Amino acid sequence: MTYCVGLFLSEGLVLLADTRTNAGVDNVSTYSKTFVWERPGNRVIVLMTAGNLAVTQAAVNLIDEGLAPEDDPDAEPDTMFSVPTMFEAARLVGRAVRRVHAYDAKAMKAQDAPFAASFLLGGQLRDRTLRLFEIYAAGNFIAATPDTPFLQIGEHKYGKPILDRALSYSATRLIDGMKLALLSMDSTVRSNLSVGFPLDLVTYRRDTLKIERQVRIEESDPYVTLLSRHWSDALRTAYHDLPAPEWPTGHVHAS
Repeated sequence: MTYCVGLFLSEGLVLLADTRTNAGVDNVSTYSKTFVWERPGNRVIVLMTAGNLAVTQAAVNLIDEGLAPEDDPDAEPDTMFSVPTMFEAARLVGRAVRRVHAYDAKAMKAQDAPFAASFLLGGQLRDRTLRLFEIYAAGNFIAATPDTPFLQIGEHKYGKPILDRALSYSATRLIDGMKLALLSMDSTVRSNLSVGFPLDLVTYRRDTLKIERQVRIEESDPYVTLLSRHWSDALRTAYHDLPAPEWPTGHVHAS
């Protein structure tokens, strides 16, 4: 399992993924699930993956090799450097995962291995709008919007509450989005052993057409340690500062 989160903000994108993979408690490995295609001044495209590692790696390899359109197999293959829009980039990921399904799903089913894969795809092409998509194992996808300014894949339930409460498309600055994404990840790492460090963080500022920040974050990183400690202290303080319930003792129904 993994956890990836993408924030779609008026200032740009914040994308964060862990790197832990496990096939049982005694078989834990580290693999990057973050892939970047960048041509400064022309395009920035970032893909993050969750699910069966063999499936997602095969899909990314097909994307790198290029895929011809499904309705014209003799056409020039599409790549992340040739697609004309982010919508077409999302369709390219969808084609890749469907191709992997066509190759491998039958054999995986025979071995009782689930065909599990999901993707976050964000970025911008020159003269095009900023987009963030979540792509499913069937190859279909949805887009983030100002009303729904974040998308998650993998083990997402622990990191969702803070985003629901605090994130705003227009009011959350990019730097604050980084803090929220890291707090979302901190909650997930604390509550689920299948998600863990190192983390891969990418930020992109709208219309710049270049990566603003790409960082590998270790568990010992001083800022992450400080953030986690301060957040825990703030939660404890807030809990203690809340007024106590005033219901009387005994068997009384609260109104």
